Order: sequence, then structure tokens, then C-alpha cells
Amino acid sequence: MTFGNNLPLLSGSVPPATKPLILRRFSKLLCFSTLFLIFAGGLVTSTGSGLAVPDWPLSYGSLFPPMVGGVFYEHGHRMIAATVGFLTLIFTVLVAVWEQKQWVKWLAWSALAAVILQGVLGGITVLLFLPDLVSVAHGVLAQTFFILTIILAYSQSLERTQREVINPSASSKNMLKFLLLFAGLIYCQLIVGAVMRHTASGLAIPDFPMMGGRWLPTFDSSMLTDINEKRFLMNLDPVVMGQVVIHFVHRLGACLILILGVILNRLVFMHCARERQITSLFYLLDFLVVLQIALGAMVILTAKNPYLTTLHVAIGAAILGLSVLILLRAVPLTLSETRKALA
Repeated sequence: MTFGNNLPLLSGSVPPATKPLILRRFSKLLCFSTLFLIFAGGLVTSTGSGLAVPDWPLSYGSLFPPMVGGVFYEHGHRMIAATVGFLTLIFTVLVAVWEQKQWVKWLAWSALAAVILQGVLGGITVLLFLPDLVSVAHGVLAQTFFILTIILAYSQSLERTQREVINPSASSKNMLKFLLLFAGLIYCQLIVGAVMRHTASGLAIPDFPMMGGRWLPTFDSSMLTDINEKRFLMNLDPVVMGQVVIHFVHRLGACLILILGVILNRLVFMHCARERQITSLFYLLDFLVVLQIALGAMVILTAKNPYLTTLHVAIGAAILGLSVLILLRAVPLTLSETRKALA
């Protein structure tokens, strides 16, 4: 992700007061650290290591247990999470000292509260032996916290500071609405993905591109029987129809994202062809969406290879982050102007 300086100052304009360099760099470090944390958390679930360390907040009664087997993934995840929490605390203090905007301060404190809650949820998942609801909440909050770090990083960027001076015209209303819809759809897709992972629905439909041997699912007893026969041959436990529906909704979401992405590409390159700070990110977004769909197929065809599955989780988070960043670059700087642009 690039929080770049792509907007040249107008001649004769007053150079904006830039943010302290440490704030800009620290905000980016927090973003990428959070993305790495999501990857590490994904590895814990993908390798079935969630209870490899059965106690919390310590690990087998110590701070540094032997890093063998699943302990490597679970305790490693805890150490990375603690690091991200510490980085968030430092960043919040820096914002409280140097930042002038109250909304940025409130957002930083919200991020700190979110990362603390995330740590508590992580502990509860272990102590309660990975309950589905808490595990899903843990995964969704991770994505929400990542969004907060993206917004905070953009608030500290040179690009946003220059926009405050230049005050460029807003993007087209249709494009803004589609960007907002796209980011919202990605977020919902990640929620469904979290539900699918933590309800053991990742292979509830074990074939691809067909579904239970059908191009169009019937969601009847015959389809469920065919699916469970395939799962039996794969040495997997049978599933219920609810798991099949969850899996199908995730596939349907991927199709909707692809369709909406095509529409967005047309709008962006019609209305923002000269705005490099948006189009450059869209090239990367297009690549990641195609890669994500391919990874989703590979996850099924490899019967959930843990590393491909984890990469699928991390790329999903990266797509969410990019869609939020593109939206931030396209919308006006104030809430009132944004409402006016969307009206």
C-alpha cells in the first residue's frame, strides 16, 4: 500500500504544515505490522494450532515456551500481537502529543481500545476452547482494526496534507457510491469467510468449479448426500446443509465482487484516468482480486492447504485495505462534503 505524495502543490499556494516524520512512518509501520499479524493469525487457524497453547495469558506457564509444533504458530501469533499492541500504544501517545485534529486523536484511541479488546478476545477463544462466535468476532475485529490503521496512516500522509491546501474536486457521485459499496462488500465477504473458517465450512462444498457435482446448487437432500460422499472419499467428516449454505454464500460473494470490480474499473478509468494516485492502486487491486479468486479455487482443490489458505486470508485483508485507501483518496476530506458529494 502506498500513502504517497502524488498531488503537486499549486503554484503560489502556501505549503501545508507537514506531519512529524515519525508519525508518518510509524503509521505505515503499524499498517503493515497489522497485515502481518492477520497472516500469522490465519496460520494458527489453518494449521489447527489454536489450542496448541492451552493457557492464557502465559504459554505453558511461561513467557517463552519451546517453539515446537503448533506452539510455534500459536505463541508466535501471540508475540506478534503483543508487538502490534505495543506499536499501537506508542502511536496513540505520539498522536496525542503532536496531532491537532480531534477526530484523528479519537480514532487513535479507538484503535488502541480495539487492539486491547482483540487481545482479550484472543485469550477468551483459548480459555473457552475456540467457540465459534468468539473466534469469528476475533477475526472480524482484526479486519476492523486494520481499517482503522489504514485511515490513521492516510490522515498522516503528505498526500492528505496537500489535499487540504489544493482542495481538489470530488470524484463522480456514481463512482463514490460504487467505491463505498465495493469496500462494504469486501468487508462483508471477509465476515462470511471468518464464519466459514470457524464453522468448519471451508470444504462444505469440496469440488470446484461445480458444487456437489452441480453447476447450480439445489440445496436438497440429494445434493447433501453427494457432497458427503465426496467428503467421505477425502476422509472428511460429513457436513450439514447450514455449512453448505455458508460456503455457497462465500462463493457468491466472490462473484459479486468480481462483477462490481469490473463496473468500478470502467468508472475509474472513465472519470479518474489522470488521477495516478487512484489508478495506480486500481491496477494492484485488480491483480489481487484475480489472485484471490485463483487462491480460493486452489484452497478447495488442495483440500485446504494451510499455507494457501492463510495466503487467501491475508490477500483478502490486503484487498480490503486497498479498497479503503482508494475510497479515502476519492472522497472529499470532510464528512459534510462527502454527504453532499453522495447526495
